[in-house]
Amino acid sequence: MLVERLLRIALLGSSWVMYLLLVLSVFSIAAMVERVIFFRRNGDDGDALVDALAPKLRRGDHDGVRRVFAESRSLESQVISPALEWMEGGADSFSDAVESQLGRKKKDLERGMGFLGTLGSNAPFIGLFGTVIGVIEAFHQLGEGQNKAAMGNVMSGIAEALVATGVGLFVAIPAVVAYNMLQKRIASVESNVATLTKQITASLKAAHPERRARTMDGGEGAEDSGPVSIPSAASSDSRIAEAE
Repeated sequence: MLVERLLRIALLGSSWVMYLLLVLSVFSIAAMVERVIFFRRNGDDGDALVDALAPKLRRGDHDGVRRVFAESRSLESQVISPALEWMEGGADSFSDAVESQLGRKKKDLERGMGFLGTLGSNAPFIGLFGTVIGVIEAFHQLGEGQNKAAMGNVMSGIAEALVATGVGLFVAIPAVVAYNMLQKRIASVESNVATLTKQITASLKAAHPERRARTMDGGEGAEDSGPVSIPSAASSDSRIAEAE
């Protein structure tokens, strides 16, 4: 009973699978175009930003650092600029602020990536599913036909079924290529953000070495606690004599 019902569904044909793949290909192309526009619109050179920042950090010019990021439209500057207000809190505060901003920006960086990855992985299987349905239909016609004309219909049906696999690959390959390229671009942005953050935190640590020393010694209050007086042996003997 169950097999017969599934057979009826399979005999509906594989054309709908190809239409589904064509619709998915349209969405895939739209996602790729949107990502290309996004990265072009925010496409300043991150390496140039690193080079422009280095001399200002060596001079301790924090206002110049802010101007460099304000004049850049790169994704790196969009991550780091909001965190610059935490520079006065020290290297750790600034680093935490950058991590927070990067986590928020990742939603924009990875938009559409899940769809492209899923489509690239599964489109060949959808095409193969269409091929299997077409082959089932063809063999069903072969079982019912008794002449050469029926055999010809079977062969044409199998040929049409194989088209579904080809369409699945046609949809999957561009999606996989785009996914890998976008992943590389996102990794480049994250690497540049990490480099810029390291440069700024190194400058902050160099500008406030005493804060770093207090942190390593066990907290802000460790340096201000004052010297500890140790009683000498003579004073201890005098106190014992007075007690007697």
